Amino acid sequence: MAAPAAEVPGVRERVLRLLEEELGGDVRSLKKVGAMLDQLAAENRVVEEQVLSASSSVPLRVAAALSAAEASRAELQGLLQKEAALSARLQRHLHGARAWTESLGGTFGQLDAIERHMKYLQFPAAEEVNVSATPASQKEAASSRPGVAHSSPLSLPIQIMLLPLNKRFRYHFSGNRQTNSLNKPEWYLTQVLMWMGYNSGFMDEKIQPILDHTGIDINAKVELCRGLLSLAQEKLASDAARLLYDDALFCHLVDEVLQFEKELRTTHAYPSSLPGALHVLLDESVFQKWLSVERKMAVEKVDAMLSAEGAWSSQYKDVSDVDELKAPDCAETFMTLLLVITDRYRSLPSPQAQLSFLALQRELVDDFRIRLTQVMKEESRNPLGGRYCAILNAANYISTVLSDWSDNVFFLQLQQAAVALGDEVMGPLGATEAGRLASLEGSLFEGLLGLLERLRGDMLGRLLDAVMRDVQEKAQPYSRDRWLSLPAQGDQAAMSLSSSACPMMLCLRDHLLQLQQRLCLPLFQMFWQGLAEKLDLFIYQEVILYNHFNEGGAAQLHFDMTRNLFPLFGHYCKRPENFFKHVKEACIILTLNVGSALLLRDVLREAEEHDPVTPGGQQPSPQSALNEQGVYQLAPSDVLILLGLRASWPGQ
Repeated sequence: MAAPAAEVPGVRERVLRLLEEELGGDVRSLKKVGAMLDQLAAENRVVEEQVLSASSSVPLRVAAALSAAEASRAELQGLLQKEAALSARLQRHLHGARAWTESLGGTFGQLDAIERHMKYLQFPAAEEVNVSATPASQKEAASSRPGVAHSSPLSLPIQIMLLPLNKRFRYHFSGNRQTNSLNKPEWYLTQVLMWMGYNSGFMDEKIQPILDHTGIDINAKVELCRGLLSLAQEKLASDAARLLYDDALFCHLVDEVLQFEKELRTTHAYPSSLPGALHVLLDESVFQKWLSVERKMAVEKVDAMLSAEGAWSSQYKDVSDVDELKAPDCAETFMTLLLVITDRYRSLPSPQAQLSFLALQRELVDDFRIRLTQVMKEESRNPLGGRYCAILNAANYISTVLSDWSDNVFFLQLQQAAVALGDEVMGPLGATEAGRLASLEGSLFEGLLGLLERLRGDMLGRLLDAVMRDVQEKAQPYSRDRWLSLPAQGDQAAMSLSSSACPMMLCLRDHLLQLQQRLCLPLFQMFWQGLAEKLDLFIYQEVILYNHFNEGGAAQLHFDMTRNLFPLFGHYCKRPENFFKHVKEACIILTLNVGSALLLRDVLREAEEHDPVTPGGQQPSPQSALNEQGVYQLAPSDVLILLGLRASWPGQ
């Protein structure tokens, strides 16, 4: 036992540890040794039996496995032999059939070429049969795609050439592809334009000569564009119907379609007689959505431009050569908005659709006029202020632009279309209005121009009244001056402006300079001419007819008017006295020398008592007598009144 124990490391230590655990240090525990030996002997026998049984079963299993492996190897060798035999037979068969394959390959190639040539030669007949045999199906297919206009089917060769592009288009822009995005219509529209550009040279150089040689009147490039355009039309019609409830995406789609149409017509020279992408937008539901979105966005922009900080100032106010109309930013931005809308619908193929947009523009102009009127009423307490003048300039600017549009060829064509369509788009037109439109005497903006003219006239009248109130207040001392007791002209060293007239003249000068800077030139011309007319009547009625004049007073009045008042307006015209006819002619009558005045008075009095011309015809008529003195405006009765205001008569 010592040898095996020594061969296994640690056996001795384990036995000693076991004895110590079982017996311990008590001598009386030695009686347990016999039981321990019996137990260990039993365990040893069990282990020996297990070893013997294992050593007898393992060789049997190994032998069975070896026998199965040998059988598999034999079967595999048999299969390999069969495979080698079959391969040899197949090689012999292929070697024998090679000659037949080469012969049949040449024959089939010839048949394919003949079949292809027959298709090319027979495609007009096939197209005619297709058109005549299935008209109902074509109409149904066209009607199922709203907005896609009717057109003749593509020729068969073009259809065959477009098959790969058609497949690629549908692969990328349908289904759940990332490229099929509603918010990116420019992707497929740009792709269509790129295909048109890439293949146009090939169609012109390779395909068009073949078509010309066969006598077929077809433009290959146009046919290609028409086929590709049909893909875009179908996709646009589908997307537009899905975007009717999303204003932002719908607007983006419309913008891209307009840009696509422009590129199609210009860069690719697509004929205007053929329908383009814009026809998709003419579908009733899509078109009404377009109109409503344009209206909504325009109203929002008008609100923003009127509430902006610099709405009533001109961006060109420091550049006099550019800022002739002195239009405020809000008015200029508004007309730019209308011009953009015009450019968007100008290329629409339907006059009825164009007139619908024109009605929208007229509605926007009227709404803007109402807003101007509301702001004007708020500023009417200070008609001489800068904002009031800016509103007046805005009304004049819009009126001027609309007048120019009335003579524009595009709007004249729309006018004729409106007359032709009548009540369908313009509402009930009276016979007079329809006749004026047909004869081009009226315009599509005539009603709006009348309303704007009324607003402009009302505002200009308020402005004139405000200036005249100020002038009349400053003119009170002048109207009550001592005209009857002024020294004669010969008694003065030099004539000078009446001191009582200085406030009135300064007031006039300041207002004229201020309004010349604030009003545009046409409005300022209307203003100063209206002011001159009112001032002429005021001085004539409130100063001249209200007083009596001696020789010195008449000379002083004449000097004040001709040397001071008239030159104030001489900056704006060459002959300002023509705008003060009452005052000028009154000064002529009051400053006549005594002899001429007596003779004129006698002629006028005799004309009142008798016929204008004596039977002998020796006396001149009153009017000719007045004309000789340079009086054309005043009536003879008015001249008699003026002569009665003279205080320097002989014997007085």
